[in-house]
Amino acid sequence: MATIKDVAKEAGVSIATVSRVINKSPKASKSSIESVTQAMNKLGYRPNAAAKALVSQSTNTVGVLVGDVSDPFFGTLVKAVDTVAHQHNKHILVGNGYHNAEEERRAIELLINNRCDALVVHAKALSDEELIGYAKEVKGLVLINRHIPQLADRCISLDNKKGAYLATEYLIRHGHTKIACIASSHSIEDAEERVEGYLAALNDHDIKLPKSYIEYSEPNSDGGEVAMTNLLSKSLELSAIVAYNDYMAAGALSVLDENGIQVPNQMSMLGFDDGLIARYVHPRLTTIRYPIEMMAERAAQLALKLAKSEPSEEQAIIFSPTLVRRNSVEKR
Repeated sequence: MATIKDVAKEAGVSIATVSRVINKSPKASKSSIESVTQAMNKLGYRPNAAAKALVSQSTNTVGVLVGDVSDPFFGTLVKAVDTVAHQHNKHILVGNGYHNAEEERRAIELLINNRCDALVVHAKALSDEELIGYAKEVKGLVLINRHIPQLADRCISLDNKKGAYLATEYLIRHGHTKIACIASSHSIEDAEERVEGYLAALNDHDIKLPKSYIEYSEPNSDGGEVAMTNLLSKSLELSAIVAYNDYMAAGALSVLDENGIQVPNQMSMLGFDDGLIARYVHPRLTTIRYPIEMMAERAAQLALKLAKSEPSEEQAIIFSPTLVRRNSVEKR
């Protein structure tokens, strides 16, 4: 891996000049900027983000990276981190990653360069290797909703496979065997693990269904509408649906209502997350509780502790989902 010394040698300038270019110093000449930039590109050199940020200068801020802060799920996460930050007389800075590698990278760099004391990172698109690199640079970085074995003591995650298994098995115990899965089309581990949990429950109960029983779409209410419409269009024999999240379940419920299919009398529905929407759709949604508030608080506390170099005895922290019974599932 190239170092700042390699860049200086390649560009034919001093290390101090490279540093000025990296930190966008007004003292850096146009020619030095051009030569150093070319050298960095040629060598594949990425400046150490923590070094650029001069992290010794504390700003009493906690950085938070989420998928999209307008999503109530992430809003709950941010609020929980903010609560912990306030308890430590700190404020938060929030970045959106939108499950896109470039956006996640840009947001993390921005948070680090703003000298955040600690970072709580929800990143789904960046590789394990890149996140491990950031963790080496920033001692107060904690990952939430993701498990990387090499960073196990700095990861707060949920057993998504278990959650989907619980949901599917609950439907099976209620006599359902023709169970469809409305899944997220996003290429992230949550989506994959929840489909795995659905399939594992079917397999453990000797239920064999074709792949057409799984329908992928965007993980929101519109996506739920599209997925449910597609399932009905296939003329499959269905008695129950397990959805990737409550929003997809809500969208699916609206399509069932439009088609005169009563829930739960004719079709049972089970969501995931236990967000606010689960309590206010009709019928009230049976779902899997995702303890995101508790997880976010734990992540913020750990990040602040690591930032101060305090000893931590944490092991891998994997939360368990639980079933919330309401009115959208009926026995066959």
